[in-house]
Amino acid sequence: MTVSLAPRVAAKRSHDELRALAEQGAVELRSLADGEASAYEVVAWAARTFSTDAAAVACSMADAVLPHVVAQSLPGVDVLFLDTGYHFRNTYATRDLVADALDVRIVDVLPEQTVAQQDAEFGAELFSRDPNLCCARRKVAPLRDALSGYELWFTGVRRDEAPTRANTPLVSWDERNGLVKVNPLAAWSFDELLDYAGAFGVPVNDLLGQGYPSIGCEPCTRQVAPGEDPRSGRWAGLSKTECGLHL
Repeated sequence: MTVSLAPRVAAKRSHDELRALAEQGAVELRSLADGEASAYEVVAWAARTFSTDAAAVACSMADAVLPHVVAQSLPGVDVLFLDTGYHFRNTYATRDLVADALDVRIVDVLPEQTVAQQDAEFGAELFSRDPNLCCARRKVAPLRDALSGYELWFTGVRRDEAPTRANTPLVSWDERNGLVKVNPLAAWSFDELLDYAGAFGVPVNDLLGQGYPSIGCEPCTRQVAPGEDPRSGRWAGLSKTECGLHL
């Protein structure tokens, strides 16, 4: 079932306590005998350290691999979907599939303004004139507000997606949002992601099979040619490469 604007609000430990946990986790997961921790080991560490109510999964609904992996150790976890109002219909369809198929709690995170209200204040198609402001209003600020009730968030950021993500750690302290940030799939490739989805019957946005390896808002996402950077279809023709969620 999809729940709009209803993230859980848990009693949070202090920033100093959470920062220390992030630092300890980063060391622990780097120092395993067989090398860097697997996605399941990362999530298992999070489940030992944080309650389900204190954790959230950010999911763009390009696929549901991350929610599936996390739910193995934290069943019923909140999955935050940033409903910008500009998504492909395929993305909304994937969100609904995830709500039905996985043991998670979908939370639609909405911007302060509807698209119509934003158009009235800033003019139509702000995304084409000032994409950074559009992302800030429709993604970054809403997510920051939603995350305020949690101690930890999981993201699906992978190192192979773009040069800006090549050094993504498994666990870090997110100073801007004031909580622990965990990237269990950081070491995975796009092919590994699809293989996992196929092996476990995990919902996948059908745009992935149509040349969209990175899926954002419809007006700002194009198909990617073979051999191109997977994120080159985002804000094509602009210097912008990130929406601002992971800076």
